[in-house]
Amino acid sequence: MLPRFTLTVPQTGRMDPDAAFCASSRAVWLEIGFGGGEHLAFQAECHPEISLIGCEVFRPGIARLLAQIESRHLDNIRIFADDARLMIAALPPSSIDRVFVLFPDPWPKRRHEKRRLMSRETLDTLAAIMTEGAELRFATDDGNYLSWMLARITEHPCFEWLVEGPCDWRTRPKGWPRTRYEEKARAACRTPVFLRFRRRFRKRGQALATPVCPSYLLIVL
Repeated sequence: MLPRFTLTVPQTGRMDPDAAFCASSRAVWLEIGFGGGEHLAFQAECHPEISLIGCEVFRPGIARLLAQIESRHLDNIRIFADDARLMIAALPPSSIDRVFVLFPDPWPKRRHEKRRLMSRETLDTLAAIMTEGAELRFATDDGNYLSWMLARITEHPCFEWLVEGPCDWRTRPKGWPRTRYEEKARAACRTPVFLRFRRRFRKRGQALATPVCPSYLLIVL
């Protein structure tokens, strides 16, 4: 089944999501590191009108997702089995309407922090490919990575944190299914955190103001 659902970066270096799904004018969602694929399959089944791209290099996880695609008769998923940064670089500007980064590897040792996916550079490239008002969803059970992520994204002029109170990060929102990584975290007595950010609207001829860090950030940290 894999060749049917696989995406590759064209020699031109530019990906056309409409051509990949043989559908035009459809919203496209991107999940970076889909693990076992249960979240991606859930979103595809609940939103048949959405085209979903999943990036994952873990072969057993890809196999699990293919099994769900077959059992649920899903045709709106495409798989990129390589470094997600290659896909991000190939996507056109303003082409992605939602991004999921759920429980990425926290690289907990200080000397490995540079390997963390959610760097300023990644946020810059995500901001370029996301549409105005698009949502970025992030989850982690690692407190150090949480601090790292919040410190960078609250400084970023293209994103705003969708938060009004503690429940907004302590509770998994509706339409966000439980995954095996969340279950493993809870089994190990680690508390998962669920964050939602919005891609700010672009202002022609005017630089975006640096957002004010919410007071809730101090509570989280």
